[in-house]
Amino acid sequence: MRGHPNLVLVHSPLVGASAWQSVARLLRARGHMTVVPSLAGVLADAGPYYARLAVTVAADIARRGDGRIVLVGHSGAGALLPAVAHATAATVVGMVFVDALLPHPGRAWFDTVPTEMGDQLRGLAGQGMLPPWNEWFPPGTIEELLPDPALRGRFCEELPRVPLAYFDEPAPACPAPPPAHSAYLQLSDAYSAEASQAEHEGWRVRRHRAHHLALLTEPEEVSATLEELIQGFAA
Repeated sequence: MRGHPNLVLVHSPLVGASAWQSVARLLRARGHMTVVPSLAGVLADAGPYYARLAVTVAADIARRGDGRIVLVGHSGAGALLPAVAHATAATVVGMVFVDALLPHPGRAWFDTVPTEMGDQLRGLAGQGMLPPWNEWFPPGTIEELLPDPALRGRFCEELPRVPLAYFDEPAPACPAPPPAHSAYLQLSDAYSAEASQAEHEGWRVRRHRAHHLALLTEPEEVSATLEELIQGFAA
């Protein structure tokens, strides 16, 4: 869409790029230049992880030409967005966090969650590696979120094993965007605290009551709300 920034949809390192593909198609149909960088394989080697993830996204942006962009991160990608903004030569005019972690520069993920949650995650690891994300939850959880077998199959095929050390690595000390250039879209109750904090800090916040993977099952609603939030950065 002429005059509007390009959109970069960043998926969580715990899942695959297919998480964003349906939303991306709808945004392109609305005239937005939209890219979905893939983080597949980026966590396969030893750390540091944040820098390599950020450089991977920045390289994908550069291949498509620098310019004005809005970074959109889902879930664990939220903590990555400031590092991407620091790594890219493009002009980042806004960031949208979709049911996502908020930036926590200088702190590891384990520093941001209750001790019990960290202990539970550590208990899942074997030889320093976590099982695929869908195996973190009780049986039937992913089936409930993604009832369509074909959709669920595509999603689960992309799920990587992630090193536990990724959650122990402090996020880079990159500045978070100012409130006028920040927005939050809450999809699930699990991220109500993040949405409330974003609202308290003066971000634009929208709440679509659905579930964490609604970008796969309700892409029309998610893309429409994203477009509304992104329009606030267009000027």
